[in-house]
Amino acid sequence: MSNINNEPVVSSGIPRKVIGLAVAGAVGGFLFGFDSSVVNGAVDAIQGQFKLGDALTGFAVAVALLGCALGAYLAGRIADAWGRIPAMKLGAGLFLVSAIGTGLAFNVVDLIAWRLVGGLGIGLASVIAPAYISEISPRKHRGRLASLQQLAITVGIFAALLSDALFANAAGSALQDLWFGLPAWRWMFLAGIVPALVYGAIAFVLPESPRFLVVKGKEEEAALVFKTIAPDEDTDRSIRDIKAAIAEDSLSAKKGSLRGKRFGLLPVVWIGIILSVLQQFVGINVIFYYSTTLWQAVGFQEKDSLTISVVTAVVNILVTLVAIALVDRIGRRPILLTGSIGMAVSLGTMALAFASATGTGSDVTLSGAWGPIALVAANVFVVSFGASWGPLVWVLLGEIFPSRIRARALGLAAAAQWIANFLITLSFPVMAAASLPLTYGMYALFATASFFFVMFKIPETNGMSLEQAETLFVKKPKAAK
Repeated sequence: MSNINNEPVVSSGIPRKVIGLAVAGAVGGFLFGFDSSVVNGAVDAIQGQFKLGDALTGFAVAVALLGCALGAYLAGRIADAWGRIPAMKLGAGLFLVSAIGTGLAFNVVDLIAWRLVGGLGIGLASVIAPAYISEISPRKHRGRLASLQQLAITVGIFAALLSDALFANAAGSALQDLWFGLPAWRWMFLAGIVPALVYGAIAFVLPESPRFLVVKGKEEEAALVFKTIAPDEDTDRSIRDIKAAIAEDSLSAKKGSLRGKRFGLLPVVWIGIILSVLQQFVGINVIFYYSTTLWQAVGFQEKDSLTISVVTAVVNILVTLVAIALVDRIGRRPILLTGSIGMAVSLGTMALAFASATGTGSDVTLSGAWGPIALVAANVFVVSFGASWGPLVWVLLGEIFPSRIRARALGLAAAAQWIANFLITLSFPVMAAASLPLTYGMYALFATASFFFVMFKIPETNGMSLEQAETLFVKKPKAAK
């Protein structure tokens, strides 16, 4: 099947060229997911190798998230100054160096430094991928294509957990030597060299974002890209819309400014930050980072935890595919609202289940029917998140910000997301030791808050151009007469 310009299209009506560009851009999400989970299989071995206490071990795991927050914050400035593609190349380079450095680390300080460098690269990728995908996607299909970011993240999580399990099983344990005298845990990190090289190679062949080109006054180059990615749309009109949006933005603020009258930032930037924080404060990463306690509590042995985590990652991929199939058909709001309800109910059920638990900390156990109930609730939570807030927050972050501030605002929102991730990751062990019912109850409250935030603050953007979508979130000033 072809369109009027002989551009091959798939049955969904999306040109194959556009799908290829979106998939290529989403590889940054794969790095995001891979880095966030690869440490899980290595953490016990690192603790034993370097003889670390619990606090230092936790910091070595979580420090990458601080690097991600800094990288995400800087990503917008880099992308606005140099372009989306150079930012991708830099992110790939940082992750490559980190994979090598972490795999060959000779002490914990060295390890922490390289984890921080890797975090910078992942922070860059986490911002550039959704921005780039949104800016090269036709309006009718932007939801599905932007959701590829979350799909890539889930595939990255799966790949990291699977490779961890394969390396550990091949060596006998993560501490045992595998190849060339290096223990398996080092190969877990060195495996990151492959996706880093792939991402870097892809960045050298991708075209620049047409909206970035218009902002920089390169309209002829932008027109060529538009004709490739949206051959059925009016290219001249698309460029005029972007230029008009830029002109309107400049009436209300300095060029590229995020500052606003209320609380120091523009309202739309606060919306992006709150979306990002709520996505993490429901506690999704507890399932992927600290699931061992839950699985042991319902009767599984510790040796089965990696296998269970891989299965959970597969479920996450499948439900993300469901979200991709539905987002452009039924819209953003219905999916987000339904996901919030599912998360609130499942997290509330887990809080009730653990209220009947015996023991504390890692020795907690659930008896009777509460064990299976907690297990089912945990998986319902993963399904509810993976089919809604996981992918759709990235879709919204890619389309709600004005063109002139999109990369910078997205960078700030992503930085807030990484900081929220860091806080949840660091606080869960302490909170869980004090009270698991209170911990899951708190996550349920945030899930409930997410429902009301979408209900009152998030309008529907399905089927709109980026310029039309931003008008729902940004009050445009009237030009002076």
